[in-house]
Amino acid sequence: MDPITLYITLLLVGFVLIGMEIFIPGGILGSIGAVAWLIAAIIGMVKFETPWNMLSAVVLLVFGVFTFIIWIKFFPKSRIGKSLSLSESTETFKAHTDVDAFAVGTTGEAVSTLRPAGIARFDGKRIDVVADGEWVEAGQPVKISSTDDGHVSVVKV
Repeated sequence: MDPITLYITLLLVGFVLIGMEIFIPGGILGSIGAVAWLIAAIIGMVKFETPWNMLSAVVLLVFGVFTFIIWIKFFPKSRIGKSLSLSESTETFKAHTDVDAFAVGTTGEAVSTLRPAGIARFDGKRIDVVADGEWVEAGQPVKISSTDDGHVSVVKV
């Protein structure tokens, strides 16, 4: 394959791979496309005559940087970009809004095995808990040892 054909083939393959990155995200195809462009630039520097070799490298560099800037600026706002990214949420979440109703020392029963986290039932309400110390098997009695900002710790009775 002559150098001009290889140069054009690498440019097109790089362009297609970078374009495929839109539909198959992960960075692998885009990285391979960027490497294809880099190899094309090296081939252009070595095989082209003096004014054209630098022009080829500069055009590829400018085109690559321009493509990257456009991608960063516009892709996240596109329909595909929005579907691939997480949306910002103004909602705040907090575990156990009613755990303050349970005082330290309240006894209940482990609904699931606590290894160390699991579910326990206190006064008919299921609550996510964490066992302090040893694991607790399901059905065993437990006692609340501490509550801190939605985090409930229990010990085996």
